[in-house]
Amino acid sequence: MSKHKLTTAPKPLDLDVRPGQSVELLKELHILTRDGKLNQDSRRKLKQVYHLFQFIEKLLKELPPSETGPTLADHGAGKSYLGFIIYDLFFKALGQGTIYGIETRSELVASSQALAQRLGFERMQFLNLSVAESAHSAELPAQIDVVTALHACDTATDDAIAFGLQKKAQYMVLVPCCQAELARALNQNKALNLQRTPLAELWRHPLHTREVGSQLTNVLRCLYLESQGYTVTVTELVGWEHSMKNELILAKYTGQKKRAAGERLLALLQEFGVEELMGARYPVAMN
Repeated sequence: MSKHKLTTAPKPLDLDVRPGQSVELLKELHILTRDGKLNQDSRRKLKQVYHLFQFIEKLLKELPPSETGPTLADHGAGKSYLGFIIYDLFFKALGQGTIYGIETRSELVASSQALAQRLGFERMQFLNLSVAESAHSAELPAQIDVVTALHACDTATDDAIAFGLQKKAQYMVLVPCCQAELARALNQNKALNLQRTPLAELWRHPLHTREVGSQLTNVLRCLYLESQGYTVTVTELVGWEHSMKNELILAKYTGQKKRAAGERLLALLQEFGVEELMGARYPVAMN
């Protein structure tokens, strides 16, 4: 075989559809057309989900073996693109483990349930609950191995983190979206903070308030996870040309709570003048 052929041979992820992927599933999800074609929007969506699957597959393989197999909760599941593809490419061949899709829109839950039945994806369950409600639902086990939240809007990402902490998740995979809670808190004390510190110039204008609020929210989330015993990696999900909601937070439980992370989190809340409004969101116990 020539050197040229070796360098140009396509790798599985160079293809639009991964080897082993159910074409029937992709048609049901309307990612593929009836004649098996991909339009530009579907290609972009599929690339995003496949890229996220690469991260999640690695984490699932790192879990210790168990009698029942891995458990994964997908928050803000929507049409469950991610859950179905993870099941199709990993859980189906594994023969054990369960995926829970959590979604507030009842019509999407019903359609996902029907699709799972048609495809014989028996170990997929869909719950018509908010992220916050799911933490107290008897329909979910006491422990969940992997928690995902893809583009969960505003405080739903924080609820997914709280859920993961309660369920003693080994891994959390988060792609935040549309953070507004902290921006509202910054607005509430804006005049006072402008007198108190020149740092408040960072969020004096409404556009900057939204941008700073979004950035600071994710920084606080990472510090909070570190303070609760997780190591955190932050990276891009896909290229910015595909999605502006592109920050991927990967958290792995180690059990080593970082006191310094909790101290910095509290210092940031105080520096930005939002400790009274946001302190309950990040309850860091200081010994």
